[in-house]
Amino acid sequence: MATPAEWINGDESAKEMLSRVLTERPFLLIPPLHRVPLRVGNVVEIVGPSPSAKTQILMQAAITSILPKEWKGVHYGGLERRVLYFDLDCRFDVERLSQLLRHHILSANRPSNKISTELNENPQEHDDTKDQTANYDEELFLACMKRFLYVRCYNSFEFLATLKTLRYRLQKESKGKSVAAHFLMIDSIGAFYWADRASTPLPVGGDNRKSLSLQSVVETVVKEIQKLLLVQPMLLLATKATILGGGDFKRSFGRAPQDASAFRTTRSSQNHSYREYMPSVWQLFITHRILLQVSDDDPADSGYQDASTYACEWLLPSLGFSEKFCVTGLGLFMVT
Repeated sequence: MATPAEWINGDESAKEMLSRVLTERPFLLIPPLHRVPLRVGNVVEIVGPSPSAKTQILMQAAITSILPKEWKGVHYGGLERRVLYFDLDCRFDVERLSQLLRHHILSANRPSNKISTELNENPQEHDDTKDQTANYDEELFLACMKRFLYVRCYNSFEFLATLKTLRYRLQKESKGKSVAAHFLMIDSIGAFYWADRASTPLPVGGDNRKSLSLQSVVETVVKEIQKLLLVQPMLLLATKATILGGGDFKRSFGRAPQDASAFRTTRSSQNHSYREYMPSVWQLFITHRILLQVSDDDPADSGYQDASTYACEWLLPSLGFSEKFCVTGLGLFMVT
């Protein structure tokens, strides 16, 4: 039995304790992640059909990270930290990211200027003055984009190999003075699920080694991510597409893609459509989960022109209510 002195004596110094508990909180003011206090080490799963603005949320969070808090006297409110972005469904739009980043830079420098809300318009067209701030904005833009590390993977083997390589790279960089990463983003974690499930389990040699199957691949992915987070503590944001459940919901997606109403359904039918399909090892790895849905409300009611409206609800932890937000050419906005 431990003596009183052994209970008093700690196994870490005050400096070590403070460095552990005073971990910097991500500066997330973007909807809908602002409702829950998220910290480094959390694993957030963003679930929703396509489209439901999952990638848009990742972009907004990435911009918050790569922007500096202040640059040459101008306040941007960012973290000035790197982002590690894994694109597993190979549909990432870098032009969209560039447009959003330029808008943030321009709006911070010229808050009185009117910038177009049309998605297909270039914010540079509204820069009617060719002064010294043009080069200044471009300099900041390039500095921010250098903090965005983008990786595209076409199968689970490439994903696993990249995770291993990245871990050794971060270990090497941690000994230097490079800027630390703050976000690890995976879009989308279930992209290879059906291909891995359809594949025949392959023996990898040796009687003591497990066969290569969907379960073993996901287990290895989780282990490699955990090792990566030990080397570089980060907040993990992972998107995941939902599997459709209700027959009516399936039929609505069978219409022509130009028909926006094909992606709208009532709240009750969407709740019945969500069904978990990832292995339990991934589900146990998740600390937070938020469900996104396409809203059946009229976009004109949101107050934003040419905007798409979505509903969001926290499932883990359950907050007991849902909210709505709009996606425009300039970003994400809550609907009050």
